[in-house]
Amino acid sequence: MTQPLRYAINVTVDGCVHHESGLPPDAESMAFWTDELRRSDTLLYGRVTYELMQGAWRRPESGEWPEWMDASEVAFSEVMDPMRKVVASTSLDVVDWNAELIRGDVVEAVRVLKERPGRGIALGGVQLPATLAAHGLIDEYTFVVHPVIAGRGPRLLDDVDLTLELVERREFGSGASVQRYRPAKQEL
Repeated sequence: MTQPLRYAINVTVDGCVHHESGLPPDAESMAFWTDELRRSDTLLYGRVTYELMQGAWRRPESGEWPEWMDASEVAFSEVMDPMRKVVASTSLDVVDWNAELIRGDVVEAVRVLKERPGRGIALGGVQLPATLAAHGLIDEYTFVVHPVIAGRGPRLLDDVDLTLELVERREFGSGASVQRYRPAKQEL
């Protein structure tokens, strides 16, 4: 039995996935993202997302969380910080923060990763998920759709042809909605 690869990301109504687009995080959305992390025991990122997440959510050397973090952000960080991370990169030579580096054929490396024992792999980012989706490796897609039109920025799963089946939908008080999908079974 392979462990599931779950892709989850914030996205605007017009499909923008830039990390600065969308509504500012609130306690409800941070609690959702914290629970999403708890569903898996491994995080899978490309270099850009790894560096972004490390800069924001890694426990500082002092051991104290920054003053700008509220309780919901601290809770998120306390789940993410100790998790195992796998980073797909051709430009990094080393990684830390409980991470291992995969190089070369990322599609084959992720197939092998899915065969390892575990509760699941949480996938983030933009480019790496598009590659893995194009190869049919993602088992679940979770989009937190923000009621914002960004008008610019990277787009969700550009150039990927995929039919999804809705398995869950719920609304946040902010107007954002969680939409969880699985790849639709293709009939012959």
